[in-house]
Amino acid sequence: MTINVTLDMMLVRRKTSSRELAAAIGLSETNLSLIKSGKIKGVRFSTLNAICAYLDCTPGDILEYIPDGETERPS
Repeated sequence: MTINVTLDMMLVRRKTSSRELAAAIGLSETNLSLIKSGKIKGVRFSTLNAICAYLDCTPGDILEYIPDGETERPS
């Protein structure tokens, strides 16, 4: 099982920069970059809530589940 973080794609859709999102939700750009890259073991619900509120999206818009043995989710 893999959880793929697609936050970068949502930022493009919303025409928002990482810097703008980080400032708006009170997160450092470094920590936001770690979230975007998927180099984290977890994310606080409060952080996820702030991201989704700012980007007007749901967690499913920025997190994608990929079952074992698949490299990407079918379209």
